[in-house]
Amino acid sequence: MRKRIFEIIEQGRPGDTVSIAYDILMLVAIAASIVPLMFATEYPVFRIIETVTVSLFIIDYLLRWLTADYRQGKGWRSFVIYPFTGWAIIDILSILPGLSILSRGFKIFRITRLLRILRLFKFIRYSEKIRILGKVVRKEKGVLLGVLWIAVFYVFLTALIMFNTEPRINPFTGDVTFANFFDALYWATVTLTTVGYGDMIPVTEIGRFVSMVSSLFGVAIIALPSGVITASYLEELRSKKSE
Repeated sequence: MRKRIFEIIEQGRPGDTVSIAYDILMLVAIAASIVPLMFATEYPVFRIIETVTVSLFIIDYLLRWLTADYRQGKGWRSFVIYPFTGWAIIDILSILPGLSILSRGFKIFRITRLLRILRLFKFIRYSEKIRILGKVVRKEKGVLLGVLWIAVFYVFLTALIMFNTEPRINPFTGDVTFANFFDALYWATVTLTTVGYGDMIPVTEIGRFVSMVSSLFGVAIIALPSGVITASYLEELRSKKSE
């Protein structure tokens, strides 16, 4: 009986209608639980949604704890270890905001809305495409970390140059340019990522030259990991299709 429960609550396999239906139910519950976060006003229907979805999350958590030995493979110790695993922690943090319905004492925690956002991570458990993407990231983590370090180094270098070459006050408009080093880091980051909001602009020739180089360099920085992830993702999809 417990083994069958384990098969149902795990990601649905082709041909297992009950398991697939369970996955769909949980995906709908996760999506529904996020809907109230899109509104500034609390409506009565949101309380009903929260009660139903949190009840499903609690049942799901208890079932996974009940079958932890099949997942962990460590006998009775699996039931002790499971509450401290990454997914179990996400599950319990997703449930906590819903307890404010049962006890107003939980209202003192102003982070309840933030904790509900963690429910989005539960999508990873039931979405095969996201799981494949996670596998790709782990597979190519060496290349991605290398690109990340290059980007961080360039952002820091660019911010140092701008902070030490640009005047604190724009001589043409009288506005503040880079009041502190964090402003320079912010500007360097949005410029490297080719976003460039325009809320901060260099006024010196050196600053403008650095800005142009940073924008061009950002195209390469963004394109490199994108190409690596895309190629590896397609490879994983072909492998999955062959299986």
